[in-house]
Amino acid sequence: MGRTVWGDLTNLSNIGNKRFSEEIVGMVGRRVSVHTGDGKQYNGDLIGIDEKLNLILGSVMGTGDTTIRVVLNGSFVKEIDLLEKPFDLKLLNERLSRAFPGMTKLREDIGAIMVMDSIKVTEKGVVEGSDRLSATRVKQIFDEFSRETAKKPQ
Repeated sequence: MGRTVWGDLTNLSNIGNKRFSEEIVGMVGRRVSVHTGDGKQYNGDLIGIDEKLNLILGSVMGTGDTTIRVVLNGSFVKEIDLLEKPFDLKLLNERLSRAFPGMTKLREDIGAIMVMDSIKVTEKGVVEGSDRLSATRVKQIFDEFSRETAKKPQ
């Protein structure tokens, strides 16, 4: 027998849920603006979030004073806006692959690029394998890429 509409919808739902989760996790550690159903707005660093959109913000503005931490119930969250440009790992991977053809692997699941299977690069720079001679070149490319992308307007 053939595929059912429900089977296709379930698969689409699973793909959508996975992508949604990846996007939300990618916002952790970044500056966000949260709008609540009662009209309040909080700007802060997204420290943590769960599947029900319960979230923790740090260095919060919008509460009258700067607050260290705010925990918001997900049922009150109406909108979450990312306030900073995300780091473009894909573009960095393209740049690194020109210098290291066939030796880079983008690992979006862990937010990293592996160069020569031993040098790990994240948005913070070379985080593993920095003792290798080739890591110096990887760091140079990363630093140049960071300077160039910081100059571009959002």
